[in-house]
Amino acid sequence: MSAPHAGFGSFPVTVSITRSVDPDRVAEVTGWVQTGVNLANTWPGFLGSGWVRASAHSREWHMLYRFADAATLDAWENSAQRAGWLEGGRGLVEERIVHKRTGIEGWFDVPTTTTEIQAVNPDVIEVVRPPRWKQAVSIWLGFFPVNLAFTLLVVAFVPGWGDLWTLAKVFITTAVLTPLMAYWVLPFVTRLLQPWLTAPRRRR
Repeated sequence: MSAPHAGFGSFPVTVSITRSVDPDRVAEVTGWVQTGVNLANTWPGFLGSGWVRASAHSREWHMLYRFADAATLDAWENSAQRAGWLEGGRGLVEERIVHKRTGIEGWFDVPTTTTEIQAVNPDVIEVVRPPRWKQAVSIWLGFFPVNLAFTLLVVAFVPGWGDLWTLAKVFITTAVLTPLMAYWVLPFVTRLLQPWLTAPRRRR
């Protein structure tokens, strides 16, 4: 059983798994993975998944799935149905690396050095990593109102704020806003913009 995902709270959680696959058994592994995807699709909180191969003959497959929060992820990972599905993959794949991330970085870290991509939806031609400009817009949308509100508050309620050295003001501002952005604002913005951030490119 997997351990509870402490610290993830109610934020969406992305799980990235690197598995080693025998290149001669790609068809079997593809069928096994699709079975798992179909099963996960019936689970509460499931948000999507995909898998990426470095090349047509690569042994490494990067598999990705996402749940609405830690509780629904734990329920899936500790379920008898998933355990039975994993048992069916014995001999087909070898699990090597597992990463769990929450907030805005979860989808941003999808592997991108690939020449062949397998996706869950046959109409999707790639597992989407949000482009840099979308990442920048998301961060700005979170940072601007928080920074503006903080500036207005300290100017109004902290005597002598304007007389502080610029270095001191920047240090205090970043020290206060960085944890706010990392733990509350960016995860909220990610959830709000998720359909836009992860919108796949379709076949033409």
